[in-house]
Formats: sequence, structure tokens, C-alpha cells
Amino acid sequence: MELELHQLDRRYESLRSACRERDSRVLASLSRDGQQLPVVVVASEDVGRFILVDGFKRVRGLHKLGQDLVRATCWDLPEQEALLLARLTRSTDGESALEQAWLLRELRERFQLSLDELARRFGRSSSWVSRRLGLVKELPEAIQELVRRGLLAPHAAMKHLLPLARANQAGAVALAEAIAPLRPTTRQTYTLCCAFARGNKDARQQLLSHPELLLRATQVAPKQADPAQQLNQDLGALGGIARRALTHVRQGVVDGLLPPERTRLRGVTAGLRGDIDHLLNAIEKEVQDAG
Repeated sequence: MELELHQLDRRYESLRSACRERDSRVLASLSRDGQQLPVVVVASEDVGRFILVDGFKRVRGLHKLGQDLVRATCWDLPEQEALLLARLTRSTDGESALEQAWLLRELRERFQLSLDELARRFGRSSSWVSRRLGLVKELPEAIQELVRRGLLAPHAAMKHLLPLARANQAGAVALAEAIAPLRPTTRQTYTLCCAFARGNKDARQQLLSHPELLLRATQVAPKQADPAQQLNQDLGALGGIARRALTHVRQGVVDGLLPPERTRLRGVTAGLRGDIDHLLNAIEKEVQDAG
């Protein structure tokens, strides 16, 4: 079936975090090949409206391309069953703990599913469900919203900002909002959280005002190779190659060469002998003059 975009109720879009890279790939595919797979909807109580349960990236992409229509499959299921089935039919390899927690909370609060029922539906234990619900309850909503918008990595928020929020909720929210425009990696988020936790009032204020300065200062400069060490490594490699080539010669490789191949080998050998002689003479001269 074909629906107009304005007919879609996207209430469950907040259960998935955005990813700029994935959205860009979907947008490029839609622009190049058109919509290949239908989105999944269920009928709404409002006549002419349908609740979107899967295909949010495709809908965002079609909207950005200025399209009015979307191809959809309508499941004849209750909302909660459709949400669970949509999760099972898509790959959950990249599903974050936050996305799991958002879906669990939605099913718990909107549809009154018990912990035992949720555990059974997710194939997990009741304690796993409780831990997920506890995590999403502890992480400030402002930080969760930044994750939904793709400005903070879910793993970084759960691993580094959540512990900070437990100790200093206001500070964690302020830090998250300050660093979100930088779209920091998980490692960078860890660095910023550590600096905030250990800093005094002035240091924290400076960090909130200019977090990019700390990241710039903590970037590790590429290690310059020591010339003497590099020379020793090159000579060692040269010796290893020579020994390996000698093994091939002793195994009779040269005996099996055709006349044209023997001629080429003589030329290569002559050039190699010149290169080795020049190298050894230069080293010998430098060693003698070093004193």
C-alpha cells in the first residue's frame, strides 16, 4: 500500500537513536534507487492514520528528498505485538542498551507488560530487564535526547556520562550539552568526563565553555621514529631478506630458471651488489670518522 507521509504517526521514533552515517547511507540509496523495502505500520484508532513501527530512517530520507508517498506494509497486530515483532525481524547486533531500555520502558508504561512478560519476550532474565529500566531511569532525559538526535554515542552516554550523573546530575547534563556539538567519540567522552570530575570550579567552567581546547591538548602527537633505531631495523630487515633469498637458492630455485629468467637474475644481482657495496662503504666510512 502507498501512504502519504502526513498519515504516519511517528510516536515510536524516539525509541531509536539517530546516526548521521546510517541516515546518510539510506538517503543516498533512496536518491539513487528509490524505496526498495516498505516500511511497517499498524492501523491507528484515528481514521486515515497509521502508526509507524519500523522504517524510521527511510521515512526521514523520503522527507528530506521532498517525497510525499511511502510504500508500506500494514500488520494486522496490536501495537505492542508489532513493536516486538519489528525488533525480532531487524538485526539487533547494533542495538544499544539505551534503545533496549527505551523499548522496555514503552512496553512497561504504555501497555502495562510485567517484568516477567518482558523478560520472556526479550529472551532475558527479569533482573536484566530491571537493570535496563534502572539505567534509563537514572540517565537524565536531557542526555537521552542528545543520544536520540545522534549527537552523543549511546555507549559513551551509558558508560561515562551515567556514572557522572549519579554523582552530579546537573554537571553531567551541562557537560553533555557542551560537548554534544563536537560529536565526541566514546574515548573523547571519557577524557572529558574525567577532566570534569577531577577539576575545580574554575576548571569545570573553562571546560564547559571550551571543551574542544581540552581535546586538542590531549591529542597524542605521532611518535617520531628514532633515526638510529630505524637504521638498525632497516639493516636487520635487509639481513633477514638476504637469508630468506639464500634459502631459496640452496633449494634449487635458480636451477629451474629459463635462460631469459637467468639473464634478468644476473642484472638484478649486479644492481643489488652495487647497492650493498655503497651502503657498506658508507657505513664503514661514517663509523671510522665518528671519532
